[in-house]
Amino acid sequence: MAIPVLINWSGGKDSALALYHLLHDARYQAAHLLTSVNAHYQRVSMHGVRVALLEAQARRIGLPLTQLALPETPDMAAYEQLMQAALGPLVAQGIRHAMFGDIFLEDLRTYREQQLARLGMQAQFPLWQRPGADILREYLSLGFRAIIVCVNARHLDQSFCGRLLDEDFLRDLPPGVDPCGENGEYHSFVFDAPYFSTPILFTKGEIVRRTYPAPGGGGEAAFWFCDLLPAG
Repeated sequence: MAIPVLINWSGGKDSALALYHLLHDARYQAAHLLTSVNAHYQRVSMHGVRVALLEAQARRIGLPLTQLALPETPDMAAYEQLMQAALGPLVAQGIRHAMFGDIFLEDLRTYREQQLARLGMQAQFPLWQRPGADILREYLSLGFRAIIVCVNARHLDQSFCGRLLDEDFLRDLPPGVDPCGENGEYHSFVFDAPYFSTPILFTKGEIVRRTYPAPGGGGEAAFWFCDLLPAG
């Protein structure tokens, strides 16, 4: 009997490709999507994508979606409390495994595993330690399509925001930028995937610059966001 798995779904390329591999592994059954959302702005945390587009992804995948509603500036204690509350009902349904699209950040993997263990859950990492170039080649060859919705201004300038994630985008990345954006250099929104019932239609809105307190009190961090408007 296939093991039910919770999909930690960001809406971007890594979680989308990780889900593809999960769907093709007979040992597991994709059971539920979980996404962190800024409750104040009604947008996906870090990515800035409107909740309406997140819900459009869930409908096209055909899985139930739980939105983890976070305050505008949550601290880690609040985040962990809300996450535990969101996972509790899913564990009660028999879901004991959770999937992530992480690739090589060891400290993040350890943190996720420790938090899940508190609820008796295990983590799955289908893309773990695969070379970024290989991941993106597979991603593009399978027919995934995504648009860049957020870039870290420390690594990429405004011109990268709002571009399609394609071969041209990858060739234009400056030296030192991880091809998959694993260090937070950029985030994407997947609008078509092999397992979507239909592509998601949208129009590009304005591109804006936002600043936030840097972790550790080191000044401010700046990001460029491309707003996406659901078509129709």
